Amino acid sequence: GGTLHGADSAVRSVVTDSRTSAVDSDALFVAISGVNHDAHDYVQAMYERGVRAFMVERDCDLPADCGVVKVADSLVALQLLAAHRRSQYRGRVVAVAGSNGKTIVKEWIAQCAPASVNLFRSPRSYNSQLGVALSLLMMTDESEVAIIEAGISQRGEMARLEAMISPDTVIFTSIGDAHQENFASLDEKIAEKLILARNAQTIIYHSAYTPLAETVRREYADRCLCDA
Repeated sequence: GGTLHGADSAVRSVVTDSRTSAVDSDALFVAISGVNHDAHDYVQAMYERGVRAFMVERDCDLPADCGVVKVADSLVALQLLAAHRRSQYRGRVVAVAGSNGKTIVKEWIAQCAPASVNLFRSPRSYNSQLGVALSLLMMTDESEVAIIEAGISQRGEMARLEAMISPDTVIFTSIGDAHQENFASLDEKIAEKLILARNAQTIIYHSAYTPLAETVRREYADRCLCDA
C-alpha cells in the first residue's frame, strides 16, 4: 500500500533502531513514530551512514539516489511485509506464548533439537509487535523449523501477531498475573492469548494452569492437543 519515490533498491536486511552499531548499505531503514521518539529524526543520519533505502510515514528530504517507500503507518507496513515473508516460508513455524518463560522455553527447544535440524529462533526476547515482525523477516529458506516468541500486554495485540506468525504449532508456557491490569479478567486474557492458536494444528500446554488447560480443551478439541 506504499508509494515508491526515488531509486529502486534491493534490500537484504531491515533496521529500525538508528543506534544499531553495524548497518549494511543494502539495509532498509524503517522510520517508526513512537510515543517517546520519532525515528524520522534520524533518517538523514542513516543516509550519512550509507543507507539508501527507507520506509517512512512522511516526506523526508533525501537525495535522488535513495529509494523511499512512503506508507501510512510504518509498523503496520512492516508487519504486512513480515506476513508476506511468512507466507513464502515452507518450514514449520512454532509460536511460544505465555505469561512467563517464553524465552527460556524457546532456548531450551533450540538447545535440545537434534544437530541435524536446521532451526531458526527469534533473537533474545523479540516478542513484541515490532520484534515479531523483525524475527519473521530474519527467517531463511534453509531453516526447517522457526521458533517465534509472541508476547502481548493488552487486548487486540494477539490478532496482529497471529496474522504475521500463522503458526503450525503453538506452545503455551503459562498463564499468570503479568499485564493483568490491562485485562478485565483472567478469562479475557486467556481468550486473547488463544487467538494465536486459531489456525494451528498442534497446541502444547500444561494442565497445571487449570483455566488455560480447560479453555484449550473446550475451544480446540478438534486439534492435536499435548498436555506437557
